Amino acid sequence: MAKELQVLNALDVAKTQWYHFTAIIIAGMGFFTDAYDLFCISLVTKLLGRIYYHVDGAEKPGSLPPNVAAAVNGVAFCGTLSGQLFFGWLGDKMGRKKVYGMTLMLMVICSVASGLSFSRDAKAVMSTLCFFRFWLGFGIGGDYPLSATIMSEYANKKTRGAFIAAVFAMQGFGILAGGIFAIIISSAFKARFDAPAYQVDALASTVPQADYVWRIILMVGALPAALTYYWRMKMPETARYTALVAKNAKQAATDMSRVLQVDLEAEEQKVEQLTEDKSNQFGLFTKKFLHRHGLHLLGTTTTWFLLDIAFYSQNLFQKDIFSAIGWIPKAQTMNAIDEVYRIARAQTLIALCSTVPGYWFTVAFIDRMGRFAIQLMGFFFMTVFMFALAIPYNHWTHKDNRIGFVVMYSLTFFFANFGPNATTFVVPAEIFPARLRSTCHGISAASGKLGAIVGAFGFLYLAQNKDKALADAGYPAGIGVKNSLLVLGVVNFFGILFTFLVPESNGKSLEEMSGENEIDEGSVPNVEPRSHNRTVPAV
Repeated sequence: MAKELQVLNALDVAKTQWYHFTAIIIAGMGFFTDAYDLFCISLVTKLLGRIYYHVDGAEKPGSLPPNVAAAVNGVAFCGTLSGQLFFGWLGDKMGRKKVYGMTLMLMVICSVASGLSFSRDAKAVMSTLCFFRFWLGFGIGGDYPLSATIMSEYANKKTRGAFIAAVFAMQGFGILAGGIFAIIISSAFKARFDAPAYQVDALASTVPQADYVWRIILMVGALPAALTYYWRMKMPETARYTALVAKNAKQAATDMSRVLQVDLEAEEQKVEQLTEDKSNQFGLFTKKFLHRHGLHLLGTTTTWFLLDIAFYSQNLFQKDIFSAIGWIPKAQTMNAIDEVYRIARAQTLIALCSTVPGYWFTVAFIDRMGRFAIQLMGFFFMTVFMFALAIPYNHWTHKDNRIGFVVMYSLTFFFANFGPNATTFVVPAEIFPARLRSTCHGISAASGKLGAIVGAFGFLYLAQNKDKALADAGYPAGIGVKNSLLVLGVVNFFGILFTFLVPESNGKSLEEMSGENEIDEGSVPNVEPRSHNRTVPAV
C-alpha cells in the first residue's frame, strides 16, 4: 500500500476555491500576453511593407520581400522553441516561481524594445525588430512549460483539466485583444490623419504617422505582463516542487497551509523515505525513464508537432478567405491605416467565431469526456474537414460556394481548439514526475513549435501554384493549395494514430500518473502524527 504526503492529498481533494481562480488569472495573463505578442505581428506586416518597401510608380503597395516576411513572422517562433527547452529545464532545476519572474521580465523588456526599432533604413528597422522579437519569443517559450506545470501542481484532481485548459484558453482572449486594440488604434489614426487610397495617390496613401501605429500595437504587449509581475512574485512555490524536488516538507506544509487556509503536518519523515527510494530517482536520459515514460514523451511530442503543422498553416488561407468573402478589398483600393483596420477586423471576427469558443468547449468538457476522447475527436474532425476542403477544392473556388468554404475552414479550427490544440498543452503537465515535469512539457511544446515553423513556412512554399509564373512574387513553384490541403489531411490522420500513445490522466492524481510518492508500508516506521489543532478533513 502506498502512503501519500498529506499536503499533496490536501491539494488533490480541495474544493474549488478562490486561490484556484487567482492561479488561473496569474498564469493565464502570461498566456494572454504570449498570444497577443505572437499574433499581433500578422496585423502589421502589410503596413511594414508599405512604409519601408515602397516602390515609386509600382501598381501595388510595397510589401515585405519573402525572406524578410519569413524572418519577421518566424523569428519569434525560433525564440519560443529555444525558450521552451531552456526554461523548461530551468524550471525543474531552480523552481517554478523563480523562473516564472524571469520569463515575464524578458517579455516586458522585449515587447517595448521591439517597438523602438528606430531608423529610417528598412534593413536596420527589420534587423532590430527581428532581434528583439527573437528574445521576446524566448521569454514566451518559458511561459508554456511553467504556466502549465504551476497550474497542474496547484489544481485539485477533479477539475485539474479544466483549470489547465482555462490557462491555455486565455490565448484566445490574447488574439482577440490584439485585434480589438489594432481596430481602436487604426480607427483613431484614420480619423485624425485621413489619406487617399493607394491607387489615387501612392505616396500620400501612407501618412508619416502610420509609423507609430505598428510600434504602439507591438509595445502594448508589455502592459498585461507588467501588471501581473507583482502577483507572480507573491505566489508561493508549488508544494509538489518544494516537497518532491526541493525536499523541504516543512516549507511545503507552511505554504499550502496559507493557501488552503488549513493546518498541515510537515511530514519530513515521509519526504525522507521518498528521497531515499532509488526507484524514483531516475533522470531524463535513463533506461528507467525510457521504460516508464518513453512512449508517453513520444506521444506528447509527435501529437503536438503534427497538430501545430495543421494549426499554423491556417495563415496560408486566411488572406485568400478574407479576400474571397470581401472582408479585405484589393490592397491598392485602401490607404495604409485602412488596411490595418480591415485586417484586424477580419482576424477579430475569426477569433470570435471559431477560436475562442473552441477553447472554452474544452474547458467545459475536458474533465467529463477525458483528454484522450477530446484529442481523438479533434484530430478526427480536422482530418475529415481538411479532406472535405481538398478533394472538391475546385468546387469551393467558385464564387457561389465560398461561404461554404469559410464555414468548413472555421469548423476545422474550432475542432483544433476543442481538441488537440488544448489537450496537447494539458497532458504533458500531468503525466511526468515532478522533477522532470517542466522539462518534459518544454520538450513537447518545443516539438510543437517545430511543427508551427513547418506549418507556417514550409506550407507557404508548398502551397504556391505549380506554375512558377502564377506563384507569389519571389517564391518558387509549389504543389498548389489543393495538394497542400491533402497533405494536411494526412498529417491530421497521423495525429489520430499517435494519440494512442498518450495515457488518460482524467481524475487521477499527478503522483498516480507518474508513479511518485509511493512508499511501501513495510519500509516506513509507523509513527503517529503529532496532534494538531486543525488538520485537513478527509474527503
